[in-house]
Formats: sequence, structure tokens, C-alpha cells
Amino acid sequence: MNSSMLFNTSMVCYLVASVIYIAHLSFRSTKVGWTATGVTALGFVAQTVALGMRWYEKTVLTGFGNIPPLSNMYESMVFWSWSIIMIYLIFERVYRNRSLGVIAAPLGFLAIASISIAPNISQEIEPLVPALQSNWLAAHVMTSFLGYAAFSISFGVSVLYLILAAEKRNEVPYIVGMASLVTMMTLIAATALDFIVQKVAGAAQPHLFAASFASPAAGVKVVSWLAAAAIFALFWYVGTLYHDRIAALFPGMKILDDLSYKMVMVGFPLLTIGIVTGAAWANYAWGTYWSWDPKETWSLITWLIYAAYLHARFTAGWRGKKTAILSVIGFAAVVFTYIGVNFVLSGLHSYA
Repeated sequence: MNSSMLFNTSMVCYLVASVIYIAHLSFRSTKVGWTATGVTALGFVAQTVALGMRWYEKTVLTGFGNIPPLSNMYESMVFWSWSIIMIYLIFERVYRNRSLGVIAAPLGFLAIASISIAPNISQEIEPLVPALQSNWLAAHVMTSFLGYAAFSISFGVSVLYLILAAEKRNEVPYIVGMASLVTMMTLIAATALDFIVQKVAGAAQPHLFAASFASPAAGVKVVSWLAAAAIFALFWYVGTLYHDRIAALFPGMKILDDLSYKMVMVGFPLLTIGIVTGAAWANYAWGTYWSWDPKETWSLITWLIYAAYLHARFTAGWRGKKTAILSVIGFAAVVFTYIGVNFVLSGLHSYA
């Protein structure tokens, strides 16, 4: 057994937990709720052990030094997934509320599944570039990704808020919220579809979607995309048709607004610490605290958006849709800072 097998185990657990949390929300069964929590916790334990094994593999088996597994896209995506689930489990324990499981479990699943979805994310353990050989690595990356994880949950709650609070189906916030939610559900369904195709066809699977969406067989590829479009349309239709019934399954709007705010309150100080430790690390590695590198600039933009969120809430009394929209914008900035900058803009963080 190696760390990859345990990462796959946790991914499956989060997918199964997503379905069970939906069942719990629908039937309000205590036993189903405990089952959802148990499966999520099982995945979290497997992922924690896997992270420890990955650290061991890096330190002992390859001899690259005592560096935590946080130094490339593969490891940071795994840690992002782990952070989302950890924050959610703490939330569930403190507030005795499992309703956010339908948001956190799919987010945790998608974060770890992405390491298999993207063909250019390598799981190979490689020597660290000189800039990463610092004790600041753990402090900077861990605080940043714990903040990202809290923002992820806030984003999910805000999307839910925008959908449920909409009075008309043609409102922009409703369309944006539905597009985000349905895309996430379609991605989960497409992943399951690809897995089934891979098993039925017995094809080699270098990464997820290679058996269907990136299949060398044009017919398989076309059918897969048509199936994904049909699933997207079906989720959108069902969500619109049963809007009121689905809304009744979730806590009230005030509670959702408060949950999103609490997650931002958790994420903002962590991101602040992440930026400060990153500046200290930059001074150690490059001799300057701030060089307006694209990653640094977008981190500052992200910080300013969430600072505006809190400022508007504290001083102008913003609540509801306004802050939910800011949360969605903030998370879009998080995703661009972490992933988009790497592919669109070049800079000192090109290794990240």
C-alpha cells in the first residue's frame, strides 16, 4: 500500500458521503446522518494517513529532506481537500448541524479528484527547487490553504443562498448560483460516468476522463459530452421545478448568511497569516518582501475582496445577497490566484 491508494480511498469516501448527506437532508434520519459523518471521517482518516505516508516517501524513500508534502500542485490539491473536510467536521461537531455536508463533501471530493482529472498534474516526487527549501514552506502553504478551504465552504453556502433567495428565475445571481451548483453536480456525475466507462471498457486510465471525454474513440467522446450536457440540463430543470421543496430542506436564509460569514471569519485571518509568512519567505528566498509577482498581486486582490466583505458587513450592515455575491467573487479570485495564474501569467511562483 502507498499514499496514492489511500488518497483514492478518501476520494471514494467523499463521493459516497456526498450521496448519503443528500439522503440525510431528504429523510432527516439520524442514522443516515451518522452514516454520512462516519464515511466522511473514514475518508479523512485515510487522507491523513496518506499525507503522512507521502511525507515519509519524500523524506525517507527519496532522501529529498524533511519537507512536508506541500510543494507542488498534486500535494497542495490534496491538502486543500483535506482542509475542507477538517474544517467541516469541526463545524459539524461544534454546531451539531450536518446540512453543510451536502456542500463540503462534494467540494472535498472535487478537490482531490482534480489531481486525477487534470493530465498535467504529476504525482511524481521530485527534488525541490532552491526557493522551496525553507522552513517557511509549511507555515505559508498550510495557512493559505486552510484559508482557501474556509472560503470554499463560504462559496458553497453563498451559491446556495443566491439560488434559494432568488424571487425570479431570470435574476443574474440566481443564474450564476445555479450555473455554479449544476456545474459541480455535473462534474461529479461525469466523473462517475467516466469511471463506469473505464471499468466496462477495461481501458488504461492515465487520468480521469481519459476513458470517455478524452477518449481516442470519437464516438465515445461525443456520447460522453452529449451525456454531460443532458445531465447538466436535467439537474437545472429539476432544480428549477422543485425549487421550493429543495429550499425547505435547508436551514433558513439568515442561518445560511451567518454560516457564510463565519467561514469568511475563519478564512480571512488565515489568508492574512499566509500572505505575511509568504512575504517573509520571499525575503529569505529572493531578498525582497514583495516583488509584485502575479501570484503575490492576486493574493493581495483576494485579500482585499474579503476585507471588503467584512468591512461592508461591519460598517454598512451588508447582509444576504450582497455579501453572498462578494463571497462568490472572492472565491473566483482564490481559484484564479491558485490555478489561473499558473497557466495564464508567468512569474516567480511558476513552480507552484
